[in-house]
Amino acid sequence: MPNLVRSLAKNYMPIPIKKQVTRCVFTCLSGLFCLCSAKGQEVFSQKSAVLLSKFAFTQLTGGVVIFKAKLDNYKDSLNFILDTGSGGISLDSSTVLELKIPNVPTDLTIRGIAGIRQVRFAYNHMLRLPGLNVDSLNFHINDYSLLSSVYGFKIDGIVGYSFLRRYLVKIDYDRLIIDVFEPGNYRYPRGGVTLKPALAGLPMQYTNFTESRNFTGRFYLDTGAGLCVLFNQDYCVDSAIFSPNKKFYASISEGLGGKKETLLTVLKSFKIGDYTFKNVPVSIFDDEFNVTSYPFLGGLIGNDLLRRFNVIINYPRSEIHLLPNTHFRDEFDYSYTGFSLYLDGTDIIIDDVLKNSPADKAGLKSGDVVIGVENDLSNNLQQYKLLLQNPRQKVRILYRRNGIIDQTKLTIINIKKR
Repeated sequence: MPNLVRSLAKNYMPIPIKKQVTRCVFTCLSGLFCLCSAKGQEVFSQKSAVLLSKFAFTQLTGGVVIFKAKLDNYKDSLNFILDTGSGGISLDSSTVLELKIPNVPTDLTIRGIAGIRQVRFAYNHMLRLPGLNVDSLNFHINDYSLLSSVYGFKIDGIVGYSFLRRYLVKIDYDRLIIDVFEPGNYRYPRGGVTLKPALAGLPMQYTNFTESRNFTGRFYLDTGAGLCVLFNQDYCVDSAIFSPNKKFYASISEGLGGKKETLLTVLKSFKIGDYTFKNVPVSIFDDEFNVTSYPFLGGLIGNDLLRRFNVIINYPRSEIHLLPNTHFRDEFDYSYTGFSLYLDGTDIIIDDVLKNSPADKAGLKSGDVVIGVENDLSNNLQQYKLLLQNPRQKVRILYRRNGIIDQTKLTIINIKKR
């Protein structure tokens, strides 16, 4: 039994989480008297938000958003992840090396789910979007080779708070379009909900969920996380969220610093704003580097949940608006295979085959090269991952091992079913 399962199986007394919400509204009124003694008032209001840029994006498995932008005067477009879970803005180390971008060491560190790293910085650069040049940006340098292999193409950087704090950003998951506005008065569409997250580099939102009983906790809103909800293990244990007989599945997640052991299970319900989702897949991890700042936070809400809304990120007003879109009722991904797929050069490689998992029982081994899934021989990583998101199905995998081509049938487990 994995260590995380042993910890979660113990009974602990719940630790109450005190909910404190402070809301301030500032209005400026100026009373004036004219010569004829008529009394009047003037209300000073901010100008309307102005559209500055509009561009398309690509959505990957888990809802992760990738868009193209240029850096300074370099002619080629780069691939960036739009990430509310990033407290700055960053470039991949290999991209920096390839473009010969000057950078300097610093004493600053960044934390991820799998490690802490000291970082170098490239100062005072410009991000170029259609119709908009964002200047005076300080990029920290990080190694995103693992992310590139997970998603199947080069990830050149991550765009987070350093960009988002300057603008109002609208993400339309129906049209796969991002609009960037100059901050100002903006009328949110009817039928949605406006969140008021605490904002200290990253947005933090109180929410409610149900498992063994009703809970209230605070979570990061993280568009860069390709999952629904990620729980801190200590939070789960200390609050006795899950019963001892809860079924968990060992898995592997990728993040800053490398790979991390996680557990998969299904939560009875999870609420964000006015919207409640039933039977939500959740991941649980040992947060040894305190990325989630427990006990201040219990975890994060990822983009496989947030993508079900068209999202307006309005950091200048500390607001995030959610409007249900056409993906609102999409089925969650309950599939479990017990292995990972990565792009290595031109090959799609199997790795992280977990003992007694469906992949292990099907005879797959780390290092096997996938040639096809079912009748798809496209060598497209994203397409193969989608074909493996079919719970309770038997999927044929064609692979090469030591130069010999073979095939096997893998039965995908549905983690929603006991």
